[in-house]
Amino acid sequence: MPEHDAAPLAGLRILEISSFIAAPLGGMTLAQLGAEVIRIDPIGGAADVTRWPLAPSGTSLYWTALNKGKRSVTLDFRSDSGRDTLADLVAGSGPDGGIVLTNASYPWLAYEALAARRPDLIHLQITGRHDGGAAVDYTVSAATGFPLATGPEGTLGPVNHVLPAWDVACGLYAAVGLLAAERHRRRTGEGRAITLPLADVALAVTGHLGFLAQPQLTGAGRPRIGNHLYGGFARDFRTEGGDSVMVVTLTARHFADLAAATGLTETFGELQRLLGADFALDGDRYQHREVIAALLAPWFARHAVSEIAAAFAGTSVLWERYRTFAELAADPELLRNPLVRMIDQPGVGRVLATGSPLAQPGAGDIAPAPVLGADTAAVLGEFPGTAMSADTGSDNSKTETEAARGGSCDG
Repeated sequence: MPEHDAAPLAGLRILEISSFIAAPLGGMTLAQLGAEVIRIDPIGGAADVTRWPLAPSGTSLYWTALNKGKRSVTLDFRSDSGRDTLADLVAGSGPDGGIVLTNASYPWLAYEALAARRPDLIHLQITGRHDGGAAVDYTVSAATGFPLATGPEGTLGPVNHVLPAWDVACGLYAAVGLLAAERHRRRTGEGRAITLPLADVALAVTGHLGFLAQPQLTGAGRPRIGNHLYGGFARDFRTEGGDSVMVVTLTARHFADLAAATGLTETFGELQRLLGADFALDGDRYQHREVIAALLAPWFARHAVSEIAAAFAGTSVLWERYRTFAELAADPELLRNPLVRMIDQPGVGRVLATGSPLAQPGAGDIAPAPVLGADTAAVLGEFPGTAMSADTGSDNSKTETEAARGGSCDG
């Protein structure tokens, strides 16, 4: 967490009671911009503390990666003293505090309960659905139609995406929502209760991209087209060495440069004449995507990736070789990007870590995730009028299960 005055959110204090992806990502986004984010967990951790992938030591790489730069407090959520301590932390967190980010559904953590102690409370709760029902990324995606528009043409069953897109979008919406509410409080002195349903994040994005209006107006939804680009021309091609590359042409210039680099300018010109098409137009490139791809495929099959790179150098063609996560992690160029550092992560060792992609002064540091509960005594000592929870060793297995109820995760 950036600590100097140049950090954009220096002085802002947020209490996060969360699990899985969306809420922890929202908190970490703010922490990497300089906010003091205190993650508060039940004794032994919430349900995500052992989430895969795991380091050889058994420590969750998932948990440590999503909680970089935060402080960690553990309390006994099943005891009155633990709940009272949390309410004390909310009430005593100073003029730049009184901000809660959670995806838990405890009644004692609700806005109404905490606002009784802190009238200017800013409280953002991530839920599964707008009616309070449970949902996770995979179920939300199934409900919005994306798995049935993903995959090769002719595929009958759903194809899930491995990226928890709605959790990621939800976490970033949460960060924006808290900052908007904090600005409102600075202007008016009033707090805010914000509800952010994961399913509504997906629904909103689906609408923003035109995927709702299209079937409403045309009677037909998004078709399955494999790795083609809907409404234009882009596709994957196999190279001489057996690699695959993705090639994208978003504009007439992109396509003209692709044709010139592959020696197919005259061929495509004749094809346009025969088809009565104009490949400067997105729609015509899309309509004739299969024949365009068939003409391009032999050129890629005759060239290695290095030769393709040389051919496309200095052109506007957008392309990249497909690679695995392992290849990405082993790329010597990776550490030349200031976004990426090697850090000493407790419980893991030296590990690659990423900071905030919002490159600006005060947002360049990458602090490791804390050891679970490591900051409990220090934080409780810093907050005036806060008493240490007396029951610190009780079994929280039931509490951990309840923590995820009504919230969101990656399934």
